[in-house]
Amino acid sequence: MEQTFFLTHMAELRKRLLMILFIYVSIFLVSFFQVGKVYKWIMKGAEVELTVLGPSEIIWVYFMLASICALAAVIPFAAYQLWVFIKPALKPDERKSTALFIPVLFLLFVAGLSFGYFVVFPKVFSFIVALSEGMFQTMFTAEKYFRFLFQITIPLGLIFEMPAIVWFLTKLGILTPMMMTKYRKYVYLAMVILSAMITPPDLLSQVFVLIPLVLLYESSILLCGWVFESKGQVHRSEKTIS
Repeated sequence: MEQTFFLTHMAELRKRLLMILFIYVSIFLVSFFQVGKVYKWIMKGAEVELTVLGPSEIIWVYFMLASICALAAVIPFAAYQLWVFIKPALKPDERKSTALFIPVLFLLFVAGLSFGYFVVFPKVFSFIVALSEGMFQTMFTAEKYFRFLFQITIPLGLIFEMPAIVWFLTKLGILTPMMMTKYRKYVYLAMVILSAMITPPDLLSQVFVLIPLVLLYESSILLCGWVFESKGQVHRSEKTIS
């Protein structure tokens, strides 16, 4: 009986994953033929001209930009599929509240990308270009430029989703504020390493990126505590009624 139940859930999960993959590939194909517009939007206002060193680099740029567009667009659909998969195990009030997880997850991802693109990347790029003045003639290839851009923006986009994920996991009873507080120092260490990896080697830039990450984690702890407490109040109310 338990084995049948497990296999049924695995089949359902496989179905959801295949649907996500299908939507991702579909959006990727559409985006691939719109890369020219995406490229112009990303490079709008950029004070640099990019070059390519061969045909393979052009293909790489097309694949990379189409992949990023597909990733951003598939996030709300993937979140919805996850919510539908666990929906039968949720209580009616949990279903309503966790449904907000879908748009919030997407908006936070976009906010993280925007923070990386409009705030962090220009500062880092300007710093690196300034290092070459009087020493090198700078020429940037499209592959190197976009690889560097996405190394900064994509991690920030994913990290900015932390409050939504914390809220969702707390609603499911998987995460507690005590757990987040207990592992706070390890998370801070990971944030310091990340900020050092995506910023120039100067303390000011690293602190400039680290502060929003710390505030994000601390606000996630507060959010986790609020959801955890509200769940406890609901459970106490249910016991009182019964």
